[in-house]
Amino acid sequence: MRFRLERQEAVSGIGVLVAPLLALAATLLVGAIMFVVLGLAPLPAFYIYFIEPLTDPWTIQELVVKACPLLLIAIGLSFCYRANRWNIGAEGQYVAGAVLGSWVAIATQGTEAGPWVLPAMLVFAAIGGALWGLIPAFLRVRFGASEILTSLMLVYVAQLGLDYLVRGPWRDPGGFNFPRSVSFDPVATVPLLFEDGRLHAGIVIAGVAVLVAAFVLGRTLVGFSIELGGSAPRAAAFAGFDEKRVTYGVFMVSGALAGLAGIIEVAGPIGNLQPAISPGYGFTAIIAAMLGRLNPFVIVPASLVLALTYIGGEAAQITLRMPFDVTRVFQGTMLISILAADVLVRYRLRRVEGAAHA
Repeated sequence: MRFRLERQEAVSGIGVLVAPLLALAATLLVGAIMFVVLGLAPLPAFYIYFIEPLTDPWTIQELVVKACPLLLIAIGLSFCYRANRWNIGAEGQYVAGAVLGSWVAIATQGTEAGPWVLPAMLVFAAIGGALWGLIPAFLRVRFGASEILTSLMLVYVAQLGLDYLVRGPWRDPGGFNFPRSVSFDPVATVPLLFEDGRLHAGIVIAGVAVLVAAFVLGRTLVGFSIELGGSAPRAAAFAGFDEKRVTYGVFMVSGALAGLAGIIEVAGPIGNLQPAISPGYGFTAIIAAMLGRLNPFVIVPASLVLALTYIGGEAAQITLRMPFDVTRVFQGTMLISILAADVLVRYRLRRVEGAAHA
């Protein structure tokens, strides 16, 4: 006697809405068990992780700042995942965009460059991320290579390239031998929305990306071709949609938005190029995209929830003396729970007798 998963023809709308809530509940349950094992009371620990950061206006601003790169990357990933193209290398595209955009800032450092520098950085960053995203797309289209493996391996190539640059040719001569570039000039930094706050103009760019993505995916022929190609490839082929073109397109969009996220973070909160420009935004954005059901508007609160785990994790490090890896456990558990909840909603377990199966 064997069992197999069988896709349900009619998926419950209520089940689809409840699945993320069940995933969050399962994550909290696993977190409570983990806190007990570590010898901590779950309720005070959850308060420090998820409630205390929301009681301070400054921390709330930091929450929005950390959600910005997650939101941009997750929006780009939603294009790929709707087309059933599994881009796991957004972290590498984030780094590639940050590097190419930073080249503009470093090349114009100390000159009398005008306000064109920052827009040029954004454009170059989008190009850098898009080109890095096109590599796994090309390898899939041309050779049939798995985009999961190729995009993931390219993350390490990008990170090692960044490490070489900031320790070698781009290292700040006056930086006391620290592996980082020179601090960017004011014309090469993302401006703040308010003088006495942390919110920057990159948040506005992320908001525009949400609106554009929602329109493209929900109201255009391009969005329809992406959706149809992901859910019914044969029907898409009969309708005349080019699978190769869709693959290149979604990887370009995903890479471009990841690259934008990279340069906004480097030219914004960080202010220069250094090895640690990301705590794993490219991987965490996968969870944000899944938790947001690949819907640009729902990805917004999902990104805020994931950003809260970063803020809460930093607070727990100080208050509870907990390792930051606990945050990764929360994020990983959330992803597993989301995938499991989706399986329960969209599939049913069917018993298959051995003879009948044969």
